[in-house]
Order: sequence, then structure tokens, then C-alpha cells
Amino acid sequence: MSRRVLVVDDEKLIVKGIRFSLEQDDMEVDCAYDGEEALDVFYEEKDISLVILDVMMPDMDGFQVLQKIREKNNVPV
Repeated sequence: MSRRVLVVDDEKLIVKGIRFSLEQDDMEVDCAYDGEEALDVFYEEKDISLVILDVMMPDMDGFQVLQKIREKNNVPV
């Protein structure tokens, strides 16, 4: 069974590059481009084993996203 990773960054090229690298290592990758979308994807997908999270994003920054994730889950970020 492959691991599922959530990649969150507002820069689409960065997400694309990280996604490509992770998929080369047989990981399943979900992507989000802002904090709200990240939380939606995170709570939709029950088997995410790692979150790669940008800190500087518009509206909701990475620290705020991390705080919301930590309220309910202890997944590595």
C-alpha cells in the first residue's frame, strides 16, 4: 500500500515539482493551493500520512492550517 501525501502551497509550479518527485517514489499525492482547500482535502481523505505545508500563503497561513490539523490529528507536517 502506498502512502498518501498532501502537498499545500499557493505556488502551482512548486506543487507540481513536489508532486512529481513524490509520485516517482510511488506515493499518492493530493494537492491544495490555499489553507481552506488544504483543510477540506485533509478531512475528506482519511488516510493522509504526511502533509507538506507552505508557511506563507494568502488568507490562512501554514501555521493556522497546522493549528487546525493539530486540533484533531497528529499526522507529521
